[in-house]
Amino acid sequence: MHNLNSLIIEGNVVRDPVVKATPRGTPLCLFSIASNRFFKQDDQTTQETSFFDVETWSRLAELCQENCMKGRGVRVVGRLKQDRWVGTDGKHYSKIKVVAEHIEFKPVFKNGKQPADALDELRKEPEAIPAF
Repeated sequence: MHNLNSLIIEGNVVRDPVVKATPRGTPLCLFSIASNRFFKQDDQTTQETSFFDVETWSRLAELCQENCMKGRGVRVVGRLKQDRWVGTDGKHYSKIKVVAEHIEFKPVFKNGKQPADALDELRKEPEAIPAF
């Protein structure tokens, strides 16, 4: 039986990315995203926010360095990875993160409007042109 480790997460970048390089010079980009889930509870809409650490490598890391900025929406396609280590106190620790294989960057609007606001502007009826 084959194992499957694949996921898709959409969210917003929490802070600007941190870029590092391995001793061999391979770029590594680290950033976090916040993903919101909305659900009904007792006739009220409730929001649940989860935070995920993401790492990208090589060319994808360079693209994230150029395009990821705090607040930008992203769709991350990748896999889960668990890091394990023993701390100086002798205790065992672990952390799960997302290793991205593909990232889609949501559009950034320079006029400060959200995407829905920009679409509303496009849907408005054109103003009548006065006859001469």
